[in-house]
Amino acid sequence: MSLDKILSIGGKPGLYKLVTQTRTGFVAESLLDGKKITVGLRSNVSVLAEIAIYTLDEELPLREVFQKIQVKEKGGKTSIPHKSEKIKLEEYFFEVLPNYDEDRVYTSDIKKVIQWYNLLQENGLTDFSEDDEDSSEEE
Repeated sequence: MSLDKILSIGGKPGLYKLVTQTRTGFVAESLLDGKKITVGLRSNVSVLAEIAIYTLDEELPLREVFQKIQVKEKGGKTSIPHKSEKIKLEEYFFEVLPNYDEDRVYTSDIKKVIQWYNLLQENGLTDFSEDDEDSSEEE
């Protein structure tokens, strides 16, 4: 499953897998506990395939950041938990992405990236290649 079916829903912890669309929104399944929820059209929802991280040169798609973490960790989970202290998180992220924009990428963003990567790992969603995703090339 590619990142265009994985969602982050504002106010809800973790990540969700898009199950189906409804007339008033859609149904999503939590990757944390497998529970299904209905999400209205007014909810703040982000599709992981459309998220990017600021670097000094460009905006790097989250998929590519996940690939860099995967290479660093040799396909396993991150060596630090997302709840580590600020300096450790920044050091880790600097190893993964040395040119990230420290002024625009906050510690909370780094925590989310690490937490999301580990959650995707736990659920066996480790193929971060581009597949048929033409949407990231259009941006």
